[in-house]
Amino acid sequence: MTPETARMLARYNAWANRLIFDAVAALPAGEALKPRATLFKNMVHTLNHNYVIDLIWQAHLEGREHGFSARNTAAPPPLDELWKAQQEVDRWYIGWGERQSSASLAEEIAFTLIGGNPGSMTRGEILLHVVNHTTYHRGFVADLFYQVPAQPPTTDLPVFRRSATVP
Repeated sequence: MTPETARMLARYNAWANRLIFDAVAALPAGEALKPRATLFKNMVHTLNHNYVIDLIWQAHLEGREHGFSARNTAAPPPLDELWKAQQEVDRWYIGWGERQSSASLAEEIAFTLIGGNPGSMTRGEILLHVVNHTTYHRGFVADLFYQVPAQPPTTDLPVFRRSATVP
């Protein structure tokens, strides 16, 4: 992975998070927390899972313990609090991406997964995983919009690339 790609992916992820959070916040009252047939039970808890995973991988990249024993919390915080926290970690990833070189992105990082299994990936692979993971679960949230019914935002990479509002 090149430093330019790392920077673009970090900015893309923050942009897509902003679109999905804005869209969820604009739904009719109660819809974001309404129980639904999905892995994390509702839209906000799904977004909280993304946030927790972002924090776990941030800790791996920083070489420190993350303190989580699960891939989500028992209950999500209110959407506005979660959005503020997500923006903070998104800014961290953007700043982190700005500081990366080809050599640092190729550096292998050892970690222990939540389930206890050891693993290792390059810093670039970790960033790609973070972006891929959040994209995957934003897709869950987007699909839940159709149960409201409402139209989800389009968070595809080509839309970001032509967007004039790149963070």
